[in-house]
Amino acid sequence: MTASLPRAALAAALLLSLAACQRGNDANAAAPKPAPAKAETYSSPSKLGDVRITEVASGFEHPWAVALLPDGGFLVTERPGRLRRVSADGAVSAPLKNVPEVWAQGQGGLLDVVLAPDFASSRRIYLSYAEPGADGSAGTAVASATLGADALSEVERIYQQQPKLVGPNHFGSRIAFDGQGHVFITQGERQQRMAAQQLDKLQGKLVRLNLDGSVPADNPFVGRSDARPEIWSYGHRNMQSLAVDPRTGTLWEAEHGPRGGDEINRPQPGKNYGWPIVTYGIDYNGSKIAEAEGKEKPGMESPYHVWEVSPALSGMAFYTGHAGSAWNDSLFLGALADGSLIRLSLDGDKIVEEERLLKPLGWRIRDVRVSADGQVYALTDENDGKLLRIEPPKAK
Repeated sequence: MTASLPRAALAAALLLSLAACQRGNDANAAAPKPAPAKAETYSSPSKLGDVRITEVASGFEHPWAVALLPDGGFLVTERPGRLRRVSADGAVSAPLKNVPEVWAQGQGGLLDVVLAPDFASSRRIYLSYAEPGADGSAGTAVASATLGADALSEVERIYQQQPKLVGPNHFGSRIAFDGQGHVFITQGERQQRMAAQQLDKLQGKLVRLNLDGSVPADNPFVGRSDARPEIWSYGHRNMQSLAVDPRTGTLWEAEHGPRGGDEINRPQPGKNYGWPIVTYGIDYNGSKIAEAEGKEKPGMESPYHVWEVSPALSGMAFYTGHAGSAWNDSLFLGALADGSLIRLSLDGDKIVEEERLLKPLGWRIRDVRVSADGQVYALTDENDGKLLRIEPPKAK
């Protein structure tokens, strides 16, 4: 935490934070100009037949999330702090105005974007981002806003992670709705490992709120003086994947392990998912995680699915309700370090097979979404980031 830093380190952190915030403020002025892709198409092999990939648009600066609009267009966030519209034919807008100020440093910046459940009537969207503090610190935050033609209006922050901490990494953050009036927000533990186990802090926690940011009365820690009432589950590391299974309403979450140990969980209220006490990973220098006591411990939940070699998981989307598609009943996850799009075949809620798509192309896949007509859309996390449309192979 900030108070434990030497004065010189605090001053340096403050200068870095101010510079990062200034970059966020100037992001629009210095923005590159993405453009529709030049009808670039690719073919990549899969177990079920060749997959066709089309670049919808390119030239984004480290895009982080894509939301699919009802008119066939898109919203795309860029980590430096820009939100753009993309039309169905790939035309890219200037950055929208009135986006919240972001802390654009390290893994921080503008992160997720999702449409409110009542978007068709309200035009509300939700954004997650790294929010700057006054002392060189930062923390995950979420705001709701009304989407206009070239600007956001009625911008309201509904959540902020407390306490804010100094450091550039592990902000999370994905947003999902349960269809019952609640919003779930994933976060990282900001590389303060034991904070994930401390219920008086919001780092390393999945939180559940009402859509206006108030705390539901039935959250598991409501009424406890030693715990934050926003918390739904805890003991998480850096959650960058979140989706609700449309078949069952079950919430699925995935998070980065350290060196190994990426995992999928299906978070239950009040449960402890173990980090850093239990983990399948090791530290980046090859040593044991200092606090780790093994891969399992009574009172802590084991992963629903685990990778002992980390693909570095990012966006997550279910592909269901398309009985004629070869990909029906699949779960997609972006993979950054592995440079692939992971497809998990599902039998009910059981994971029965894994396939890694697009790997020959080597793109860092940051986000993935599925459209109502069964197309898959993905973002590549690059200086020249791309929005891709991925068509499933023809069912045999």
